[in-house]
Amino acid sequence: MYKIDILFYDREFEHDIYELIKAFYPGSEIRSLYEAQTGRADLSFRVEKEKDQFVIHYENEDHKGVIAADIVKGQHRDEKPDALVSCDMENLDFPYCENDRELRKENKDVLKYALYQLLVKLTGKTLPWGNLTGIRPVKLAMTMIENGMKNTEVADQMRQRYLVSPQKTALAITIANREREILKNIDYENGYSLYVGIPFCPSICLYCSFSSYPLERWENQVDAYLDALCKEIRETADMMQGRKLDTIYIGGGTPTTLQPAQMKKLLSALEESFGFCGLEEFTVEAGRPDSITEEKLSVLREFPVSRISVNPQTMNQVTLDIIGRRHTVEQTEQAFMLARSLGFDNINMDLIVGLPGEDIHMVKNTLEKIRALRPDSLTVHSLAVKRAARLNMFKEKYQEMTFENNQKIMDLTMQTAYEMGMGPYYLYRQKNMKGNFENVGYADVDKAGIYNILIMEEKQPIIAVGAGGSSKLVFDHGRRIERVENVKDVTSYITRIDEMIERKRTGIKTWLF
Repeated sequence: MYKIDILFYDREFEHDIYELIKAFYPGSEIRSLYEAQTGRADLSFRVEKEKDQFVIHYENEDHKGVIAADIVKGQHRDEKPDALVSCDMENLDFPYCENDRELRKENKDVLKYALYQLLVKLTGKTLPWGNLTGIRPVKLAMTMIENGMKNTEVADQMRQRYLVSPQKTALAITIANREREILKNIDYENGYSLYVGIPFCPSICLYCSFSSYPLERWENQVDAYLDALCKEIRETADMMQGRKLDTIYIGGGTPTTLQPAQMKKLLSALEESFGFCGLEEFTVEAGRPDSITEEKLSVLREFPVSRISVNPQTMNQVTLDIIGRRHTVEQTEQAFMLARSLGFDNINMDLIVGLPGEDIHMVKNTLEKIRALRPDSLTVHSLAVKRAARLNMFKEKYQEMTFENNQKIMDLTMQTAYEMGMGPYYLYRQKNMKGNFENVGYADVDKAGIYNILIMEEKQPIIAVGAGGSSKLVFDHGRRIERVENVKDVTSYITRIDEMIERKRTGIKTWLF
């Protein structure tokens, strides 16, 4: 395994430097150091400030050198910021820095530009998303469009300033424009969305890092959890009076692990507390096919649930067995057709590319089976393995397996979605994604997931209830976001529900009202 050390004498932009180096050296062992140490790193970096410059020294067995970027300082409107040292930036138009936050962003951008050029030189490769290390490239494009820039001007900025490939630039701009059209009737200032978390699953998938609990071991806690959840729902509805509820999303975990009577209790509590009048969208993840029954779907049909997900992740049985899904390809097909027969006309399916052992031929098999079912939307995830996932915690067991994702596979998924009449409508990225790619949602014209866009673009408050819920309180015309977190542990959530409610009440009162 390749070993890399990063010595931070100056820790400004530490995270961005680390993530960009990691993107060029996936699978390497990377250490962040804060004082000099002796070691045997294959490649080492030293980050510091020297006078008015950011300076990064690098050294490996064959070469050593330095890059530097001039620190951008506050200036008058008619002045141009300092240029990068060792980088050709004459053709870039850096906007005036009006405040400290914008000034900080300017400095981060010029530093990352220089570092990216160095990493290209060291590795001989480029990245599809250039030097962008954040997870919301579409938000960047949308912000520029909303600030009055033309699509061509946005494209120039993304390609020149952030070094994004032409293909990804076009994708981001296309999605940004579609998102704006989809959200045109959403009131960002006075509206909000609601996330309801059900943290139970039939089994825990190999790649999962969410706060999920296997139902067979936690079944006797579900009723107590629902009692606490319904209490939080009632109290939260009271806190949010005066604002319009735009979307509801029940996720998890797997919401359809609830029994029909339990699901009805939850949906009735939502109806009694919030009401469903004026909802733009109501989504329930019926994610695991082995948790879907006709009786459960019939309960959903009693309420104005407008969108559900039936998520196979893959349609290759050998992979399903490896990742611990514990259901068959046939169960996925049967669950989908059952939902169709009961009148659900907006069904999403989630896929993951980069799963262990899957090559492009296996992905093609999955896509052909999905094409035959003809869902209304398709979300394609590029595998991202987080530290909390069993796949990472027990990686020695799976080290001989291949984890393949490449541009050909991503192009294949896009081509199939287009052939099914779908277009891309939202996109986000995660840390540790295979191939440094992205997750993309495709949908028919009127079937895009509104909540998915709102949670990614951070346009309005997202109030989360349930164990592990993280409320995003968006305010000050979208310029500020504060979070209010619920505890993740189910038992703690049940016993501390009053504390969770008061924590939420304080945050909402402080930042939203």
